[in-house]
Amino acid sequence: MSEQNFDIVVLGGGSGGYAAALRASELGFSVALIEKDKVGGTCLHRGCIPTKALLHAAEVADSARDSEKFGVKTSFEGIDIEGVTKYREGIVAKKYKGLQGLVKARKVTTIEGEGRLTSPTTVQVGDTTVTGKNVILATGSYSRSLPGLEIGGRVITSEEALALDYVPKKVAVLGGGVIGVEFASVWRSFGADVTIIEGLPHLVPNEDETISKLLERQFRRRGIDYKIGIKFKSVDQNDDGVQVTLENDETIDADLLLVAVGRGPVTEGLGYDEVGIEMDRGFVLTNDRLETNVQGVYAVGDIVPGLQLAHRGFQQGIFVAEEIAGQNPVVIPDTHIPKVTYCDPEVASVGLSEAKAKEEYGDDKVTAYDYNLAGNGKSEIIDTSGLIKVVRVNDGPVVGVHMIGARVGELIAEGQLAVNWEAYPEDVAPLIHAHPTQNEALGEAFLALAGKPLHAL
Repeated sequence: MSEQNFDIVVLGGGSGGYAAALRASELGFSVALIEKDKVGGTCLHRGCIPTKALLHAAEVADSARDSEKFGVKTSFEGIDIEGVTKYREGIVAKKYKGLQGLVKARKVTTIEGEGRLTSPTTVQVGDTTVTGKNVILATGSYSRSLPGLEIGGRVITSEEALALDYVPKKVAVLGGGVIGVEFASVWRSFGADVTIIEGLPHLVPNEDETISKLLERQFRRRGIDYKIGIKFKSVDQNDDGVQVTLENDETIDADLLLVAVGRGPVTEGLGYDEVGIEMDRGFVLTNDRLETNVQGVYAVGDIVPGLQLAHRGFQQGIFVAEEIAGQNPVVIPDTHIPKVTYCDPEVASVGLSEAKAKEEYGDDKVTAYDYNLAGNGKSEIIDTSGLIKVVRVNDGPVVGVHMIGARVGELIAEGQLAVNWEAYPEDVAPLIHAHPTQNEALGEAFLALAGKPLHAL
Protein backbone atom coordinates (compact mmCIF):
# COMPACT_ATOMS: atom_id res chain seq x y z
CA MET A 1 0.00 0.00 0.00
CA SER A 2 1.17 3.52 -0.80
CA GLU A 3 -0.17 7.04 -0.30
CA GLN A 4 0.07 10.15 -2.46
CA ASN A 5 -0.95 13.61 -1.25
CA PHE A 6 -2.25 16.55 -3.28
CA ASP A 7 -4.15 19.79 -2.87
CA ILE A 8 -6.90 18.58 -5.22
CA VAL A 9 -7.87 15.09 -6.35
CA VAL A 10 -10.06 14.82 -9.45
CA LEU A 11 -11.90 11.54 -9.98
CA GLY A 12 -12.60 11.23 -13.70
CA GLY A 13 -10.68 12.59 -16.69
CA GLY A 14 -13.48 13.65 -19.04
CA SER A 15 -14.35 17.20 -20.05
CA GLY A 16 -15.22 18.35 -16.53
CA GLY A 17 -12.40 16.48 -14.81
CA TYR A 18 -9.50 17.50 -17.03
CA ALA A 19 -10.73 21.13 -17.18
CA ALA A 20 -10.76 21.22 -13.38
CA ALA A 21 -7.27 19.69 -13.24
CA LEU A 22 -5.78 22.07 -15.80
CA ARG A 23 -7.29 25.19 -14.21
CA ALA A 24 -6.37 24.08 -10.69
CA SER A 25 -2.77 23.50 -11.74
CA GLU A 26 -2.73 26.91 -13.42
CA LEU A 27 -3.85 28.41 -10.09
CA GLY A 28 -0.90 26.82 -8.27
CA PHE A 29 -2.48 23.71 -6.76
CA SER A 30 -0.92 20.26 -6.84
CA VAL A 31 -3.40 18.04 -8.69
CA ALA A 32 -4.02 14.31 -9.19
CA LEU A 33 -6.25 13.29 -12.10
CA ILE A 34 -7.57 9.73 -11.77
CA GLU A 35 -8.91 8.05 -14.93
CA LYS A 36 -9.69 4.37 -15.52
CA ASP A 37 -9.64 4.66 -19.33
CA LYS A 38 -8.27 7.58 -21.37
CA VAL A 39 -8.09 11.23 -20.44
CA GLY A 40 -10.67 13.07 -22.52
CA GLY A 41 -13.52 10.78 -21.53
CA THR A 42 -16.65 10.05 -23.54
CA CYS A 43 -16.63 13.37 -25.39
CA LEU A 44 -13.24 12.90 -27.00
CA HIS A 45 -13.20 9.15 -27.51
CA ARG A 46 -16.82 7.97 -27.89
CA GLY A 47 -19.02 11.06 -28.13
CA CYS A 48 -18.74 14.65 -29.33
CA ILE A 49 -15.59 14.51 -31.44
CA PRO A 50 -16.01 11.18 -33.27
CA THR A 51 -19.74 11.70 -33.91
CA LYS A 52 -19.14 15.19 -35.32
CA ALA A 53 -16.46 13.71 -37.58
CA LEU A 54 -19.11 11.28 -38.86
CA LEU A 55 -21.49 14.17 -39.40
CA HIS A 56 -18.90 16.04 -41.44
CA ALA A 57 -18.27 12.96 -43.57
CA ALA A 58 -22.04 12.81 -44.08
CA GLU A 59 -22.05 16.46 -45.16
CA VAL A 60 -19.29 15.75 -47.69
CA ALA A 61 -21.32 12.83 -49.06
CA ASP A 62 -24.35 15.06 -49.52
CA SER A 63 -22.22 17.74 -51.17
CA ALA A 64 -20.87 15.19 -53.66
CA ARG A 65 -24.40 14.02 -54.51
CA ASP A 66 -25.70 17.55 -54.99
CA SER A 67 -22.67 19.21 -56.57
CA GLU A 68 -24.25 19.76 -59.98
CA LYS A 69 -26.61 22.39 -58.62
CA PHE A 70 -23.48 24.47 -57.92
CA GLY A 71 -22.06 23.84 -61.38
CA VAL A 72 -19.49 21.30 -60.17
CA LYS A 73 -19.40 17.85 -61.78
CA THR A 74 -18.56 14.99 -59.44
CA SER A 75 -19.53 11.36 -59.13
CA PHE A 76 -20.64 9.83 -55.85
CA GLU A 77 -19.51 6.21 -55.67
CA GLY A 78 -20.60 5.42 -52.13
CA ILE A 79 -19.27 5.35 -48.58
CA ASP A 80 -15.87 3.80 -47.80
CA ILE A 81 -16.55 3.03 -44.16
CA GLU A 82 -12.92 2.04 -43.58
CA GLY A 83 -11.86 5.44 -44.89
CA VAL A 84 -14.43 7.20 -42.73
CA THR A 85 -13.20 5.26 -39.70
CA LYS A 86 -9.58 6.13 -40.45
CA TYR A 87 -10.48 9.83 -40.77
CA ARG A 88 -12.51 9.77 -37.53
CA GLU A 89 -9.89 7.89 -35.53
CA GLY A 90 -7.14 10.16 -36.84
CA ILE A 91 -8.91 13.22 -35.46
CA VAL A 92 -9.46 11.59 -32.07
CA ALA A 93 -5.83 10.42 -31.88
CA LYS A 94 -4.51 13.89 -32.68
CA LYS A 95 -6.74 15.56 -30.08
CA TYR A 96 -5.84 12.91 -27.49
CA LYS A 97 -2.12 13.37 -28.06
CA GLY A 98 -2.50 17.12 -27.69
CA LEU A 99 -4.48 16.74 -24.45
CA GLN A 100 -1.92 14.32 -23.00
CA GLY A 101 0.82 16.82 -23.76
CA LEU A 102 -1.13 19.64 -22.15
CA VAL A 103 -1.82 17.67 -18.97
CA LYS A 104 1.86 16.75 -18.72
CA ALA A 105 3.02 20.31 -19.36
CA ARG A 106 0.75 21.59 -16.58
CA LYS A 107 2.38 19.07 -14.21
CA VAL A 108 -0.89 17.32 -13.42
CA THR A 109 -0.22 13.85 -11.99
CA THR A 110 -2.28 11.34 -13.96
CA ILE A 111 -3.12 8.14 -12.12
CA GLU A 112 -4.47 5.29 -14.25
CA GLY A 113 -7.01 2.99 -12.68
CA GLU A 114 -10.53 2.86 -11.29
CA GLY A 115 -10.87 5.14 -8.30
CA ARG A 116 -13.30 4.77 -5.40
CA LEU A 117 -14.12 7.48 -2.88
CA THR A 118 -13.30 6.16 0.61
CA SER A 119 -13.57 9.36 2.67
CA PRO A 120 -14.15 13.08 2.04
CA THR A 121 -10.43 13.42 1.37
CA THR A 122 -9.32 10.06 -0.06
CA VAL A 123 -9.74 8.08 -3.27
CA GLN A 124 -8.52 4.49 -3.45
CA VAL A 125 -6.95 3.38 -6.72
CA GLY A 126 -5.81 -0.23 -6.46
CA ASP A 127 -3.21 -0.34 -3.71
CA THR A 128 -2.70 3.42 -3.72
CA THR A 129 -4.53 5.88 -1.47
CA VAL A 130 -4.73 9.29 -3.11
CA THR A 131 -5.38 12.07 -0.60
CA GLY A 132 -6.52 15.60 -1.34
CA LYS A 133 -7.57 18.64 0.66
CA ASN A 134 -10.45 18.85 -1.82
CA VAL A 135 -11.97 16.17 -4.05
CA ILE A 136 -13.79 16.81 -7.34
CA LEU A 137 -16.10 14.05 -8.61
CA ALA A 138 -16.30 13.93 -12.41
CA THR A 139 -17.12 10.33 -13.30
CA GLY A 140 -19.34 11.09 -16.30
CA SER A 141 -22.22 9.16 -17.82
CA TYR A 142 -23.18 6.04 -19.77
CA SER A 143 -25.74 5.26 -22.48
CA ARG A 144 -29.05 4.44 -20.87
CA SER A 145 -31.64 1.93 -21.96
CA LEU A 146 -35.30 1.42 -21.06
CA PRO A 147 -36.49 -0.99 -18.36
CA GLY A 148 -36.50 -4.50 -19.81
CA LEU A 149 -34.71 -3.45 -23.00
CA GLU A 150 -31.38 -5.27 -23.12
CA ILE A 151 -28.47 -4.00 -25.19
CA GLY A 152 -26.80 -6.65 -27.30
CA GLY A 153 -26.66 -8.15 -30.77
CA ARG A 154 -28.58 -5.90 -33.14
CA VAL A 155 -29.80 -3.64 -30.32
CA ILE A 156 -27.01 -1.11 -29.88
CA THR A 157 -26.08 2.21 -28.26
CA SER A 158 -24.11 5.09 -29.73
CA GLU A 159 -20.81 3.47 -28.68
CA GLU A 160 -21.52 0.38 -30.79
CA ALA A 161 -22.89 2.56 -33.59
CA LEU A 162 -19.55 4.36 -33.83
CA ALA A 163 -17.73 1.05 -34.10
CA LEU A 164 -19.82 -0.35 -36.99
CA ASP A 165 -17.70 -1.46 -39.95
CA TYR A 166 -20.57 -1.24 -42.43
CA VAL A 167 -23.46 1.05 -43.35
CA PRO A 168 -26.77 -0.58 -42.41
CA LYS A 169 -29.50 -0.60 -45.07
CA LYS A 170 -32.29 0.16 -42.62
CA VAL A 171 -32.14 1.50 -39.07
CA ALA A 172 -34.66 2.17 -36.33
CA VAL A 173 -33.64 4.84 -33.83
CA LEU A 174 -35.28 4.83 -30.41
CA GLY A 175 -35.16 8.41 -29.17
CA GLY A 176 -35.56 11.68 -31.05
CA GLY A 177 -33.25 13.75 -28.90
CA VAL A 178 -29.76 14.99 -29.78
CA ILE A 179 -28.01 11.61 -30.15
CA GLY A 180 -30.89 10.02 -32.02
CA VAL A 181 -31.34 12.73 -34.64
CA GLU A 182 -27.57 13.08 -35.17
CA PHE A 183 -27.10 9.38 -35.96
CA ALA A 184 -30.28 9.39 -38.05
CA SER A 185 -28.84 12.28 -40.05
CA VAL A 186 -25.51 10.48 -40.60
CA TRP A 187 -27.07 7.19 -41.66
CA ARG A 188 -29.49 8.90 -44.04
CA SER A 189 -26.60 10.75 -45.71
CA PHE A 190 -24.74 7.45 -45.95
CA GLY A 191 -27.72 5.95 -47.81
CA ALA A 192 -29.67 4.11 -45.12
CA ASP A 193 -33.43 4.16 -44.59
CA VAL A 194 -34.07 5.57 -41.12
CA THR A 195 -37.09 5.65 -38.81
CA ILE A 196 -36.97 7.56 -35.52
CA ILE A 197 -39.28 6.61 -32.63
CA GLU A 198 -39.98 9.36 -30.10
CA GLY A 199 -42.61 9.03 -27.38
CA LEU A 200 -42.94 12.78 -26.88
CA PRO A 201 -44.90 14.94 -29.35
CA HIS A 202 -41.86 16.29 -31.23
CA LEU A 203 -38.28 15.54 -32.28
CA VAL A 204 -35.65 17.40 -30.21
CA PRO A 205 -38.42 17.93 -27.62
CA ASN A 206 -36.30 20.20 -25.41
CA GLU A 207 -36.13 22.83 -28.15
CA ASP A 208 -38.61 25.59 -28.98
CA GLU A 209 -41.65 24.03 -30.66
CA THR A 210 -41.21 26.16 -33.79
CA ILE A 211 -37.72 24.73 -34.25
CA SER A 212 -38.84 21.14 -33.58
CA LYS A 213 -41.61 21.37 -36.17
CA LEU A 214 -39.27 22.79 -38.78
CA LEU A 215 -36.72 20.01 -38.13
CA GLU A 216 -39.47 17.44 -38.60
CA ARG A 217 -40.43 19.04 -41.91
CA GLN A 218 -36.86 19.07 -43.15
CA PHE A 219 -36.22 15.48 -42.00
CA ARG A 220 -39.33 14.38 -43.88
CA ARG A 221 -37.98 16.18 -46.97
CA ARG A 222 -34.69 14.28 -46.57
CA GLY A 223 -36.55 10.98 -46.42
CA ILE A 224 -36.06 10.40 -42.69
CA ASP A 225 -39.22 8.82 -41.28
CA TYR A 226 -40.32 9.32 -37.69
CA LYS A 227 -43.03 8.21 -35.31
CA ILE A 228 -43.72 10.87 -32.69
CA GLY A 229 -46.06 10.73 -29.73
CA ILE A 230 -45.99 6.92 -29.88
CA LYS A 231 -44.10 4.90 -27.27
CA PHE A 232 -41.86 1.90 -27.80
CA LYS A 233 -43.28 -1.45 -26.69
CA SER A 234 -40.77 -4.20 -27.53
CA VAL A 235 -38.13 -5.47 -29.94
CA ASP A 236 -37.42 -8.93 -31.33
CA GLN A 237 -34.19 -9.74 -33.11
CA ASN A 238 -32.79 -12.60 -35.19
CA ASP A 239 -29.87 -13.17 -37.55
CA ASP A 240 -31.49 -11.02 -40.23
CA GLY A 241 -32.53 -7.95 -38.23
CA VAL A 242 -34.93 -6.55 -35.66
CA GLN A 243 -38.67 -5.98 -35.48
CA VAL A 244 -39.70 -3.08 -33.27
CA THR A 245 -43.25 -2.98 -31.95
CA LEU A 246 -44.84 0.28 -30.79
CA GLU A 247 -47.60 0.66 -28.20
CA ASN A 248 -50.17 1.06 -30.99
CA ASP A 249 -48.98 -2.35 -32.29
CA GLU A 250 -47.37 -0.82 -35.39
CA THR A 251 -44.15 -2.64 -36.31
CA ILE A 252 -40.91 -1.44 -37.86
CA ASP A 253 -38.42 -3.82 -39.48
CA ALA A 254 -34.75 -2.83 -39.58
CA ASP A 255 -31.20 -4.17 -39.55
CA LEU A 256 -30.45 -2.49 -36.22
CA LEU A 257 -32.15 -0.68 -33.35
CA LEU A 258 -30.13 2.23 -31.97
CA VAL A 259 -31.17 2.99 -28.39
CA ALA A 260 -30.69 6.73 -27.81
CA VAL A 261 -32.86 7.49 -24.78
CA GLY A 262 -30.40 9.59 -22.81
CA ARG A 263 -27.45 9.09 -20.52
CA GLY A 264 -27.24 8.04 -16.89
CA PRO A 265 -24.69 9.08 -14.24
CA VAL A 266 -21.69 6.84 -13.55
CA THR A 267 -21.79 6.78 -9.75
CA GLU A 268 -22.78 3.26 -8.69
CA GLY A 269 -20.21 1.39 -6.64
CA LEU A 270 -17.84 4.33 -6.39
CA GLY A 271 -18.31 4.93 -2.65
CA TYR A 272 -20.32 8.13 -2.87
CA ASP A 273 -23.21 6.81 -0.78
CA GLU A 274 -20.92 5.33 1.87
CA VAL A 275 -19.17 8.67 2.36
CA GLY A 276 -22.57 10.28 2.93
CA ILE A 277 -22.95 12.27 -0.28
CA GLU A 278 -26.56 13.14 -1.01
CA MET A 279 -27.79 11.45 -4.20
CA ASP A 280 -30.96 11.34 -6.28
CA ARG A 281 -31.51 8.49 -8.78
CA GLY A 282 -27.75 8.14 -9.14
CA PHE A 283 -27.06 11.85 -9.61
CA VAL A 284 -24.88 13.77 -7.17
CA LEU A 285 -26.72 16.70 -5.60
CA THR A 286 -24.83 19.97 -5.11
CA ASN A 287 -25.51 23.56 -4.20
CA ASP A 288 -25.19 26.31 -6.80
CA ARG A 289 -21.43 26.42 -6.08
CA LEU A 290 -21.19 22.72 -7.07
CA GLU A 291 -20.22 21.60 -3.56
CA THR A 292 -21.90 18.48 -2.22
CA ASN A 293 -23.34 18.20 1.29
CA VAL A 294 -19.94 16.82 2.33
CA GLN A 295 -17.60 19.76 2.85
CA GLY A 296 -14.66 19.87 0.46
CA VAL A 297 -16.20 17.42 -2.03
CA TYR A 298 -17.44 18.91 -5.31
CA ALA A 299 -19.10 17.41 -8.38
CA VAL A 300 -19.11 18.48 -12.04
CA GLY A 301 -20.43 17.34 -15.40
CA ASP A 302 -22.97 14.68 -16.26
CA ILE A 303 -23.29 13.35 -12.69
CA VAL A 304 -24.80 16.70 -11.62
CA PRO A 305 -28.52 17.04 -12.49
CA GLY A 306 -29.14 19.26 -15.51
CA LEU A 307 -27.94 19.55 -19.08
CA GLN A 308 -25.54 16.78 -20.07
CA LEU A 309 -23.21 18.72 -22.33
CA ALA A 310 -19.44 18.52 -22.60
CA HIS A 311 -19.06 22.30 -22.53
CA ARG A 312 -21.21 22.51 -19.38
CA GLY A 313 -18.91 20.01 -17.65
CA PHE A 314 -15.86 21.87 -18.95
CA GLN A 315 -17.12 25.19 -17.59
CA GLN A 316 -18.06 23.58 -14.27
CA GLY A 317 -14.56 22.11 -13.92
CA ILE A 318 -13.03 25.57 -14.33
CA PHE A 319 -15.65 26.99 -11.95
CA VAL A 320 -14.83 24.56 -9.14
CA ALA A 321 -11.07 25.09 -9.44
CA GLU A 322 -11.62 28.85 -9.15
CA GLU A 323 -14.12 28.35 -6.32
CA ILE A 324 -11.55 26.37 -4.31
CA ALA A 325 -9.05 29.13 -5.01
CA GLY A 326 -11.44 31.68 -3.50
CA GLN A 327 -12.07 33.57 -6.74
CA ASN A 328 -15.89 33.48 -6.37
CA PRO A 329 -16.65 32.70 -10.05
CA VAL A 330 -19.98 33.66 -11.62
CA VAL A 331 -22.70 30.97 -11.67
CA ILE A 332 -24.05 30.30 -15.19
CA PRO A 333 -27.53 28.70 -15.02
CA ASP A 334 -28.33 25.85 -17.39
CA THR A 335 -30.79 28.01 -19.33
CA HIS A 336 -27.90 30.32 -20.26
CA ILE A 337 -25.72 27.53 -21.67
CA PRO A 338 -25.85 27.14 -25.48
CA LYS A 339 -27.08 23.84 -26.94
CA VAL A 340 -26.26 22.60 -30.45
CA THR A 341 -27.57 19.54 -32.28
CA TYR A 342 -25.32 18.79 -35.27
CA CYS A 343 -27.77 17.01 -37.55
CA ASP A 344 -28.61 18.36 -41.01
CA PRO A 345 -29.99 20.97 -40.56
CA GLU A 346 -28.28 22.03 -37.35
CA VAL A 347 -30.26 23.24 -34.35
CA ALA A 348 -28.86 25.72 -31.81
CA SER A 349 -30.42 27.54 -28.88
CA VAL A 350 -29.79 29.40 -25.66
CA GLY A 351 -32.19 30.76 -23.06
CA LEU A 352 -35.94 30.30 -22.77
CA SER A 353 -38.25 28.98 -25.46
CA GLU A 354 -41.22 31.17 -26.34
CA ALA A 355 -43.52 28.90 -24.32
CA LYS A 356 -41.23 28.94 -21.26
CA ALA A 357 -40.81 32.72 -21.48
CA LYS A 358 -44.59 33.22 -21.55
CA GLU A 359 -44.94 30.81 -18.64
CA GLU A 360 -42.41 32.83 -16.64
CA TYR A 361 -43.34 36.39 -17.61
CA GLY A 362 -46.94 36.12 -18.88
CA ASP A 363 -48.43 35.68 -22.36
CA ASP A 364 -48.83 39.41 -22.96
CA LYS A 365 -45.36 40.28 -21.66
CA VAL A 366 -43.32 38.41 -24.29
CA THR A 367 -42.65 39.00 -27.99
CA ALA A 368 -40.97 36.54 -30.35
CA TYR A 369 -39.74 37.20 -33.86
CA ASP A 370 -38.88 34.62 -36.53
CA TYR A 371 -36.43 35.64 -39.25
CA ASN A 372 -36.55 33.24 -42.19
CA LEU A 373 -33.15 32.36 -43.63
CA ALA A 374 -34.68 32.68 -47.10
CA GLY A 375 -33.93 36.38 -46.74
CA ASN A 376 -30.26 35.81 -45.95
CA GLY A 377 -27.78 35.90 -48.84
CA LYS A 378 -25.17 33.56 -47.36
CA SER A 379 -27.82 30.97 -46.48
CA GLU A 380 -28.97 31.04 -50.10
CA ILE A 381 -25.36 30.65 -51.28
CA ILE A 382 -24.75 27.55 -49.15
CA ASP A 383 -28.22 26.22 -50.03
CA THR A 384 -29.79 26.04 -46.59
CA SER A 385 -33.17 26.99 -45.22
CA GLY A 386 -34.39 27.59 -41.70
CA LEU A 387 -34.95 30.44 -39.32
CA ILE A 388 -33.66 32.40 -36.38
CA LYS A 389 -36.07 33.10 -33.55
CA VAL A 390 -35.41 35.70 -30.87
CA VAL A 391 -37.58 35.94 -27.74
CA ARG A 392 -37.68 39.10 -25.65
CA VAL A 393 -39.56 40.48 -22.68
CA ASN A 394 -41.59 43.47 -23.86
CA ASP A 395 -39.56 46.62 -23.20
CA GLY A 396 -36.99 44.29 -21.67
CA PRO A 397 -34.09 41.98 -22.46
CA VAL A 398 -33.60 39.11 -24.86
CA VAL A 399 -34.32 35.88 -22.97
CA GLY A 400 -34.01 33.29 -25.76
CA VAL A 401 -32.38 32.71 -29.13
CA HIS A 402 -33.29 29.66 -31.26
CA MET A 403 -31.96 28.66 -34.69
CA ILE A 404 -32.23 25.98 -37.34
CA GLY A 405 -30.21 25.73 -40.56
CA ALA A 406 -26.80 24.66 -41.81
CA ARG A 407 -23.91 25.87 -39.63
CA VAL A 408 -26.09 27.76 -37.13
CA GLY A 409 -24.08 26.20 -34.30
CA GLU A 410 -21.38 28.72 -35.23
CA LEU A 411 -23.84 31.60 -34.61
CA ILE A 412 -25.06 30.76 -31.12
CA ALA A 413 -22.19 32.51 -29.30
CA GLU A 414 -23.70 35.94 -30.06
CA GLY A 415 -27.05 34.69 -28.78
CA GLN A 416 -25.34 33.51 -25.60
CA LEU A 417 -23.83 36.94 -25.04
CA ALA A 418 -27.19 38.65 -25.55
CA VAL A 419 -29.00 36.33 -23.13
CA ASN A 420 -26.28 36.23 -20.46
CA TRP A 421 -25.74 40.00 -20.55
CA GLU A 422 -29.51 40.63 -20.52
CA ALA A 423 -29.13 42.77 -23.63
CA TYR A 424 -32.11 44.58 -25.14
CA PRO A 425 -32.64 44.18 -28.90
CA GLU A 426 -32.09 47.93 -29.08
CA ASP A 427 -28.58 47.37 -27.65
CA VAL A 428 -27.65 44.84 -30.33
CA ALA A 429 -29.44 46.35 -33.34
CA PRO A 430 -26.86 49.14 -33.95
CA LEU A 431 -23.98 46.63 -34.09
CA ILE A 432 -22.67 45.82 -37.55
CA HIS A 433 -22.83 42.27 -38.87
CA ALA A 434 -20.47 41.46 -41.74
CA HIS A 435 -21.97 40.92 -45.19
CA PRO A 436 -22.59 38.37 -46.56
CA THR A 437 -22.77 36.12 -43.50
CA GLN A 438 -25.45 34.06 -41.84
CA ASN A 439 -24.74 36.18 -38.78
CA GLU A 440 -26.62 38.97 -40.55
CA ALA A 441 -29.81 36.97 -40.02
CA LEU A 442 -29.35 37.29 -36.27
CA GLY A 443 -28.75 41.01 -36.72
CA GLU A 444 -31.96 41.28 -38.76
CA ALA A 445 -33.93 39.56 -35.98
CA PHE A 446 -32.61 42.03 -33.41
CA LEU A 447 -33.42 44.92 -35.77
CA ALA A 448 -36.99 43.68 -36.14
CA LEU A 449 -37.49 43.34 -32.38
CA ALA A 450 -36.02 46.84 -31.96
CA GLY A 451 -38.81 48.10 -34.20
CA LYS A 452 -36.87 48.72 -37.40
CA PRO A 453 -37.03 45.66 -39.65
CA LEU A 454 -35.23 46.08 -42.97
CA HIS A 455 -35.74 42.89 -44.95
CA ALA A 456 -38.97 41.77 -43.32
CA LEU A 457 -42.47 43.17 -43.00
